[in-house]
Amino acid sequence: SGAGAAGGLGAGMMAFMDAELKAGVDIVLDTVNLRDKLSSVDLVITGEGGMDFQTVYNKAPIGVARIASEYDIPTVAIAGLLGSNFKIVHEHGIRAATSIVNGPITLEEASNRAFELISDSVEESLRFISVGMGLS
Repeated sequence: SGAGAAGGLGAGMMAFMDAELKAGVDIVLDTVNLRDKLSSVDLVITGEGGMDFQTVYNKAPIGVARIASEYDIPTVAIAGLLGSNFKIVHEHGIRAATSIVNGPITLEEASNRAFELISDSVEESLRFISVGMGLS
């Protein structure tokens, strides 16, 4: 896939140093042994500051969802904001996405209240999942 912002450097290293091009998200997820950590979970919750159409281009939430889907584990995402065309993430393993804010808020206020906003969003997401489980 793409070489990212430093593509020229990567191409040079591949040409002259027999280097291998690897996506940063894959390196990080391998380093934290995500596959091993998924062996005993039923649901993955991942997140990103802003989720939009660009999220599908090898950003962490998509990498996490890709690996979770190998184990048939559903993935939901919590985002600071849901931007343009965010629903494309549903085609890449993220089954549901929600924002931590539900109305106008400044970036400063969101940053100051991040723990509260994320906690509330996760709690509400789990409540929806619980309702869904009761319906099945």
